[in-house]
Amino acid sequence: MPFRPRPALGIAMVTLASLLFAVNGTVSKLILRAGVSAPDLTTLRALGACAGLIALGVALRPGVRRFAVTARQLPLLIAYGITGFLAVPMLYFVAIARMPVGVALLFEYTAPLFVALWARFGQRHPVRPRLWAGLALCLLGLACVAEVWGDLSLDGVGVLAGLGAAVLLAAYFVLGAKGVASRDTVSLTGWAFGVSAVAGLLFRALSGTAPDWSALGGHTDGGTPLWLLCAYLLILGTIVPYLLIAGSLRHLPATSVGILGMIEPVLAAAVAWITLGERLNPAQLAGGTLLLIGVALAETARVPVAALIEPVPLGQNEARAVERDRVHSAR
Repeated sequence: MPFRPRPALGIAMVTLASLLFAVNGTVSKLILRAGVSAPDLTTLRALGACAGLIALGVALRPGVRRFAVTARQLPLLIAYGITGFLAVPMLYFVAIARMPVGVALLFEYTAPLFVALWARFGQRHPVRPRLWAGLALCLLGLACVAEVWGDLSLDGVGVLAGLGAAVLLAAYFVLGAKGVASRDTVSLTGWAFGVSAVAGLLFRALSGTAPDWSALGGHTDGGTPLWLLCAYLLILGTIVPYLLIAGSLRHLPATSVGILGMIEPVLAAAVAWITLGERLNPAQLAGGTLLLIGVALAETARVPVAALIEPVPLGQNEARAVERDRVHSAR
C-alpha cells in the first residue's frame, strides 16, 4: 500500500518537538546553574541519547544490523556527530549560561540563513531576491535583540557562542542531508550521538580532566532533584523530539519543517519567562519577531526542483524518502 503523507500530522509532530525542545532549554539552564559544566552536560546528553537510541534500534527491525557501517561512511558520521551533536549543544549550553534562553535561541536560529547563503554561494544554486530582504531583516532583528544603541549589555562570549552554534547547526543540516541517503534515522542519529560522546570523553582526557557529574545528586534551588531534570533532558528533551522531527519529514518537506521549527525560540522564551523570570524588553521582542521573519524569507528563497518525485513506501525505501525531502530543501 503506497504511503500517503499527512501534513496535519507532520505539523503536530513538529509543534510537539518544538515544545519539548523549548522546555529543554530551561531544564538545561537549571542543570547548569546547579554546577554541571557545559562540556560535562553535553557529554552526558550524548552518552544517554546514544544508549537510548541503540536500545531502540536493536528493539526495532532489522535490529542491530542497522548500525553496520562502512569505511566510506565513517568520515561523514564523524563530521556529523562532532558538529551537530557535540559542538552545537556545547555552544548552546555556553550561550544559555550567559544569556536568556530566548535570546540565545534567537542567535542559534539564524542557522537556516547560513544554509541559504551556502546554497547560493557554496553550491551556486539560484535563489529568489527575497534572500537579501531576509538577510537585512535578520541583521536588523539581531541588532534589536543585542540593543546595539545601548551599552551592549549582552555577554560577548554568549553572543559568539550563539552565532557559532548557528553556523555549526547549518553544517549539521547540510551533512544530515547527505547522511540520510544511506542510513535510516535511528542508526544515523545513534551513530552521531556515539561519535559526540567519544569526542567529548577524548577532549576531557586530553585536557587532563575527568567529567564531574557529582552535582547531579543534588537539587535545584526550588527543590527539584537534578536526576529528574536529567531524565527529561535525555528522553523528552533529546530522543523523543529528534525522532518526532525525523518522522515529520515523512509528511512535510524539510523546508516546511525548518520554518515550523522556528516557533521554538518563541516557546523557549515564554517558558523561561514563566519559570526563570527571564523577561525580554519590547525592543528585544520586536527584534526577535524581525529575526524570525527574516529567517523564513531566507529559508523560502531557494528555488526548488522543477518536478516533485512521488513518495515511496516506507520500509526499505524510508531512507530514500527522507533523502528526497532534504535534497529538495537544500536546493
